[in-house]
Amino acid sequence: MERIVILAPALVPVAYFLGGLAMFSVLCLIGQRPDVGERRKHSTFFYFFIDYFIWMLRPIERFLVKSGRITPNHLTFTSLAACASAGLAIGLNHMATAGWLYIFAGALDILDGRLARATNQQSKAGAFLDSITDRWGELFVFTGFAWFLHGSPWLLAVMLAVCGSLMVSYTRARGELLGIALDGGNMQRAERIALVSIGTLITAWFNAARDTQEYGVHVIGVALLIVGVGSTGTALSRWVQGYRMLREREENASTRVAPEPTSPSTIRR
Repeated sequence: MERIVILAPALVPVAYFLGGLAMFSVLCLIGQRPDVGERRKHSTFFYFFIDYFIWMLRPIERFLVKSGRITPNHLTFTSLAACASAGLAIGLNHMATAGWLYIFAGALDILDGRLARATNQQSKAGAFLDSITDRWGELFVFTGFAWFLHGSPWLLAVMLAVCGSLMVSYTRARGELLGIALDGGNMQRAERIALVSIGTLITAWFNAARDTQEYGVHVIGVALLIVGVGSTGTALSRWVQGYRMLREREENASTRVAPEPTSPSTIRR
């Protein structure tokens, strides 16, 4: 019965998204892949699913644009509240609730930026607000996991995930400040939300029965470890890439300003 409760909120959405996945896959196979306007570099594995997810959110996006009553900031703060609620639910071992809340927060995180672009409300202030709330949102969720796993060796996986995730964001922000774009990698925010949400729901599935409860903590532990290792790898890759780009730019600049050598024939004696 508890497992039915876990799946109940998803029955209609799952049917909707599975039907959409079939349609999206057919469009891709016949060479008519929808352009969702996503230009950020994601991992090859997730790129298909991210485009598909954005494509499925388009009806909601169009509704928000036509209504004109909801601003991107409304979505940003609602996403932050959902992350905080998810973190609290994780700490209290309500994994199913936490998983759905984090998926909801991830959808809002996609929609706020797209709504801002569609309604011409893009601004540096909005981008700053969105970036900071994203970091707080992840910290809320990881804090919940730290509390949930505080007596387990998997706490180290939470710490690695926190450090890796923050460094991915920091290296990109520092790169932008220095005039270089560092937006690639295999474990960006979208990938982290997907892995953590799926791991949380699978953990809830195992926790729903007494004979499988002992496996739940290991499921979410492995998911967090993957996030931690992947995020750290992405951060290190951006670090090396950024250093090389800056060194190349500095070398090119020094070459341009270097004086041309004077030939012996032009030297006055």
